[in-house]
Amino acid sequence: MRSYNYSFIKDHLRKKYRQKVSLTTVIHRAKEHGFYLQKPKRTLHDREVLTRYVGELIQHDSSFHLWAPAAQEKWYLITSLDDYSRLILYAALVKKETTWAHILALQTVFLRYGLPYCYYVDSHSIFRFVQGRDSNWRKHHLLTDEATPQWKQVLDDCNVKVTYALSPQAKGKMERPYGWLQDRLVRICVREDIADIKPAQQVLRQEIHRYNYRQVHSTTQEIPYFRFQRALKEKRSLFREFKISPLTSQLNSFSTVSSNLQKVN
Repeated sequence: MRSYNYSFIKDHLRKKYRQKVSLTTVIHRAKEHGFYLQKPKRTLHDREVLTRYVGELIQHDSSFHLWAPAAQEKWYLITSLDDYSRLILYAALVKKETTWAHILALQTVFLRYGLPYCYYVDSHSIFRFVQGRDSNWRKHHLLTDEATPQWKQVLDDCNVKVTYALSPQAKGKMERPYGWLQDRLVRICVREDIADIKPAQQVLRQEIHRYNYRQVHSTTQEIPYFRFQRALKEKRSLFREFKISPLTSQLNSFSTVSSNLQKVN
């Protein structure tokens, strides 16, 4: 935690002590007692993708962090976020980051929301083969993107495109929710002395619900869920219904990758 979170204090007072206090009052008290810190200036991103439809671009990433300090071990937070609405479609804490964990995230999004147009990820080896970096354990003569990791194979089989971030700054839309979750999740886990991943996951669900259904996004000035629903009503969606039939291989992609991973394990 790098700073005080006055909104968290306001929410904590209302939830636990049933005391309704304005944010201005909390900040005023903080200034009186020397606990006030100016917000750092937001860094402008030199590369930022703009979308107009839900399902046009799904930002997918993971964050390795000490989410519950009492656990004395870091966990991975895997998330998928709709770029237009900023709705978090998937969020899960895992102790080990694996290809299968990321494929389960795909499965959850596809079955609940449908097949999006495109995923936006970094160049992690789970998502992309990069010549030189991954040559030590794969065919060394292959160039970048000439090999298809299993995660990308699922997307190819489902006819979903993949775009790779060209710079760390381009992932700014995903980093902001991570910062928001990191701040609140860590504080709650410390206060409640949480040391296990299961109760931490329950806290995460509560905070995701708050973010999706109650929090006004600082950029869009809308609550993500209502922005998402408005786009659906206005027919501005690129999600395709996930259908299973003998003529499609969508389900086979999940079962094939699952059996292959089980053989490896």
